[in-house]
Amino acid sequence: MSERYLGIKQIARQGDPRLLGMHEVTAFCWSASIVIYVLWMASLFTLPFTRVHGLGLMAILAIGYQLRRNTTLKWILVILTFEGAIRVGLLISLVAVAWRRLN
Repeated sequence: MSERYLGIKQIARQGDPRLLGMHEVTAFCWSASIVIYVLWMASLFTLPFTRVHGLGLMAILAIGYQLRRNTTLKWILVILTFEGAIRVGLLISLVAVAWRRLN
């Protein structure tokens, strides 16, 4: 789905994903998943050993959003790649901390 709205093929065609219409169900699911993810990140602040991870994820979300908002379509994929790499690293660290706490 992301390839349709923002991918290499879309950029090569000079297509703007904001001009592609989404069905209401797709837009709702997309928005709902973002809201649920943000609520999950906020819930990380409730446990002392996950606060740093929650803060890091929220910071990456905010910085990535600001960078993507103020750049051209061509650079959005680059920013998303770095944002995703940092986010995956934080999530792996979070899983490691949770695994150590359970054992």
